Amino acid sequence: MGTNSQGRQGLEKNNRNDVRRTHASNQYVQGNAAKQLDVVTAIQEKEVRKLSTSARKNREKAFHMSFGYVLFLSLALLLSSYVLIGYIELQASITSTKKVIAELEVEYHNLKVKNDEEYSRINSLVDLDEVKRIAITELGMKYASEEQIVFYDSDESDYVVQLRDIKK
Repeated sequence: MGTNSQGRQGLEKNNRNDVRRTHASNQYVQGNAAKQLDVVTAIQEKEVRKLSTSARKNREKAFHMSFGYVLFLSLALLLSSYVLIGYIELQASITSTKKVIAELEVEYHNLKVKNDEEYSRINSLVDLDEVKRIAITELGMKYASEEQIVFYDSDESDYVVQLRDIKK
């Protein structure tokens, strides 16, 4: 049993030592036959260094912008602000115009209904028989005789315009 307990302790010790952490990818590898990641991590570290130096250079360039570039960006900002403010004002104008149009349409509809009601009321007050009686008796109106009626043919069927009096 003594050798077994020593063997177990040795295995536990070896297992603890066999767990390795790779630097670049933060992965744990168990066992003593780890893959060779050193070549890949070295290449990745060089790329990170290249990126970090290029990023550092870009940051330095950003801090040292020329006056012309700053002026160009300022003018571009002012122009875009002007255009956006104009667009917003135009949208507000369109919205208020739509509201006015809707109000005018409601007013038009109300006036049309009122006009139709007034027209119906006036038509109901007119007695055509009374108008005919007054025209014949008081004003001397007579129906047209057969000799006064003139018939003619027209090529156009929509309407006729009388340009002068018809004499017989």
